[in-house]
Amino acid sequence: MKVKKAPALNLTVFALTIFLYSGLTAQHHDDTGFLLLFNGENLDGWVGNKESYRAENGMIVVDPEGEGSGGNLYTSKEYSDFIFRFEFQLTPGANNGLGIHAPLSGDVAYQGKELQILDNTASKYADLEPYQYHGSVYGIIPAKRGYLKPVGEWNQQEVMVQGSKIKVVLNGTTIVDADFIEASKNGTMDGKDHPGLQRTKGHIGFLGHGDLVKFRAIRIKDLAEK
Repeated sequence: MKVKKAPALNLTVFALTIFLYSGLTAQHHDDTGFLLLFNGENLDGWVGNKESYRAENGMIVVDPEGEGSGGNLYTSKEYSDFIFRFEFQLTPGANNGLGIHAPLSGDVAYQGKELQILDNTASKYADLEPYQYHGSVYGIIPAKRGYLKPVGEWNQQEVMVQGSKIKVVLNGTTIVDADFIEASKNGTMDGKDHPGLQRTKGHIGFLGHGDLVKFRAIRIKDLAEK
């Protein structure tokens, strides 16, 4: 009796299936367990000013001509403990911010926490307070300076938050390694109230100030997930 042979595997279809599956997975997680927050095509998963922020060529671009001259764009999800990685490109004199533990209303620098995103080399910023330069936790913790790449080049930044501790690494150098509560126990550097220091959870967002800034490779590892 002849045994009926199984149909030959169509390797082309098989390979295509694996490729599509891998590509779909890569849109969500990379091989180190980080969730990709920006799909490179649109602002799905983000809330806030989607008129001034737009998806363009795999980047989130802040349009200074857009409605609200930048405004704020937040993750739709809230996070407590996390590692947040992103790349950014500044233009001359650009000013933006990274909000963490943020509510969706109010001034994030006070109601949440704001990390400066700033062209430190601009002459108009020569006389800022130490807590106002790039990477600083606004009003609370100053960052080390001198580690930004020249304006127009891409910078890589990582922000790790665990409880009241924060660590900021810019282009491979740690520029902040401190504790929110410890840093403010004798009063804040700017002498203002920062009720957001007590917040342990909130949105992550880009906080525009009317300047052209570009972001890409935006991803997060949620350390609070079990």
